[in-house]
Amino acid sequence: MNTIITIGRQFGSGGREIGLKLAEIYNIPFFDKEILARASKESGLCQELFEQNDEKGAKSFFYSLVMGASYMGYTNANPELNIGQKIFLAQFDSIKKIANEGPCVIVGRCSDYVLEEYTNCVDVFIHADLSKRCKKIMESMDLSEKKALDLIVKTDKERMSYYNYHTNRKWGDMNNYNLTIDSSVLGIDGSVEIIKNFIDLKEKKL
Repeated sequence: MNTIITIGRQFGSGGREIGLKLAEIYNIPFFDKEILARASKESGLCQELFEQNDEKGAKSFFYSLVMGASYMGYTNANPELNIGQKIFLAQFDSIKKIANEGPCVIVGRCSDYVLEEYTNCVDVFIHADLSKRCKKIMESMDLSEKKALDLIVKTDKERMSYYNYHTNRKWGDMNNYNLTIDSSVLGIDGSVEIIKNFIDLKEKKL
């Protein structure tokens, strides 16, 4: 097993569950919010800042209109970077370090884009029928239908804004991923099986 699995996901589609099951099957590390703690430790920035701005749109980061070369010139002590830039770039660096350590599962945080030059990546996007996502969130978070729907719309909008802003790509566009899967068709286990079959076949070709 030499594959790094990145998972983008709609809120309520089961992307995290799918990632956890894949990590368990292959006995490899799993990273979701764990990335925040690691990036905080490695950058010296407060973890609360990472949690407050986790996969939020550009407006939440107080970003400059022009980013450009500042991405490439990131250093922890660079006084020209605002706190939002430092947060994103700290995660960027941590994701690359994680990938360099070996096979793993990484959920969200533009990881497919960060690792686009890694030939051993399998990039997956998980989506699902809105009504089924709503039902799942209602049950798991004990919310009314309206509150669950509002949360789904809000979270997806933030993830889309974050991804599109930082990558110049379109969140959920099939051209950005090796696999896009509707988890509401085959469920969590069926989706895991599809991804596993894809990975196993890819590994044989390497």
